[in-house]
Amino acid sequence: MSEPSPARIVADSDVLAADLLVGGDARTCLDHVRSNSWVTLVASDPLLDDAEEVIERLADAELAADWRERIEELREPVDQPDDDHPALASAYHGGAMHVLSFDDRLTSTTGNRMVRDRVETTVRTPHAFARLFDPAKLYPEVVDGEYPGPDRDPRS
Repeated sequence: MSEPSPARIVADSDVLAADLLVGGDARTCLDHVRSNSWVTLVASDPLLDDAEEVIERLADAELAADWRERIEELREPVDQPDDDHPALASAYHGGAMHVLSFDDRLTSTTGNRMVRDRVETTVRTPHAFARLFDPAKLYPEVVDGEYPGPDRDPRS
């Protein structure tokens, strides 16, 4: 289990699929991961399996397979017990302090309170996270020093 860090993020399967298929706030959030090498996407295999199934169902198998190949390069894998919720288990075992989800059961005040009782993480919608996450403010806390700006191209 990794030490909790505000630079470690989990995107639930719905957010991962929306990043690819829709864009908007989901893409803005994951662009922070793709643009900054010090921000980590944490994801278990079951979490990626769920997202891949959604992408295949909404688009096609070839796109889903291509997506899986690219996301494997970006994410830091974590193990999880079989019966755990993939996003929450990824956060717990991967030390992610942020979970992005469209699931109202997780993003509600009650859901967040239940999660915080077990894991040092906050569940937010991509819209809320996109408004609050500021790499320039987080960088000095996580890396130390002045934020030099993004160090990777989010589209490569």
